Amino acid sequence: MAEASSSTTTHTDQPVVATQRLTKVFRDFWMRSRAKAVDDLTIEIRPREVFGLLGPNGSGKSTTIKLMLGLLRPSSGRLLVFGKRPTDVAIKRRIGYLPEESYLYPFLNARETLDYYARLFEIDHRTRAKRVDELLDMVGLTHAQFRPVREYSKGMQRRIGLAQALINDPDLLILDEPTTGLDPIGTRQVKDLIIELGRRGKTIVLSSHLLSDVEDVVDRMVILYGGKVRGEGTCEQLLEEHNKTTIETDSLDEDTLAEIDALIRRRSGGEKAVLSVSHPRQKLEELFLGIVEQARSERLETAGVQQGGQTAAFLRSGEPEGGEALIDRLVRDDTPEPMPAPVEGQTPAAPPTDESDSLIDALVEGDSAPAPEAPASPPPAIAADEDVDDSVIGSLLDTPDASKREEA
Repeated sequence: MAEASSSTTTHTDQPVVATQRLTKVFRDFWMRSRAKAVDDLTIEIRPREVFGLLGPNGSGKSTTIKLMLGLLRPSSGRLLVFGKRPTDVAIKRRIGYLPEESYLYPFLNARETLDYYARLFEIDHRTRAKRVDELLDMVGLTHAQFRPVREYSKGMQRRIGLAQALINDPDLLILDEPTTGLDPIGTRQVKDLIIELGRRGKTIVLSSHLLSDVEDVVDRMVILYGGKVRGEGTCEQLLEEHNKTTIETDSLDEDTLAEIDALIRRRSGGEKAVLSVSHPRQKLEELFLGIVEQARSERLETAGVQQGGQTAAFLRSGEPEGGEALIDRLVRDDTPEPMPAPVEGQTPAAPPTDESDSLIDALVEGDSAPAPEAPASPPPAIAADEDVDDSVIGSLLDTPDASKREEA
């Protein structure tokens, strides 16, 4: 029993993504080393964790993500996703990916776009329609769902790209710069969504240049530079300053502050003192969102994106739908409708027949079938003894026989 329990624990605690000395070197045509994008990278991303992948441009973030997706092959080292190589097709169904740039078909509208990607995952019609409705409401694009994507702003395309990444209800969600092009409202919604999905048990990899956004949502992060890990840990571990202490109180007068400063100097032997006194500031994001909420409460009209709804129901649920899913599989759209019950005193209508059935009936009836109509008679032929001008015909045909008749 102890062995079985141990093996179960090991399987449950298996990292979703694990790399060991992962290296990716880009080479030129002559196979000479051109750039080492990822250098000896060893990280683990645990289940139900929001993991931040940070670093300046060219630090290897996007290359690492492409290696996780199997879009690039490593030059050396090991990489496992769900315990398998990233090139294994079976794990693709469990991954959602939002690239740095949204590559969408411009001639499709939002609804057709989500339906298309849902079909790629072989999601049945009923589930597709339900998820598309929920995702469009979640990202605030229900009112613009029938507009072609080419007419969308960058922020609107980013929203539909995020919905596309969630259409298959993935276990691992990879977001590369998810808030690029979004206004502060959309940025806040994306951050709230990431927090909610992490709470629901999703594993999320977040890559972003906006450090404040990452700080608000991630559980743990790594900071890359030159393809190497330069820092790793939780936000508290990396951001906490141990050489200073902050005390927050209600507003104090000058005399009280002077007494506190004197007490600190006396207790520390003059080595420490009050370095600065300031009043807390409201964040610009909080001020912005407060103004927007006030405008919405006054019912002011806007041509921009509407406020997004709640997180899609299928993303909030951590368990399968159970009996409802079974019914959806059994009841399909192509199921024929039942025939209406016959009314008393009326002859029930015959079921519709196709052309092949009517042809078989005609053949089976045989002699009882009515005789087919006789074809129309052909036009009368010219009589043999009718006078014909052979000379005209001969001149037209210009044959030897005709010339002989002319000499005669």
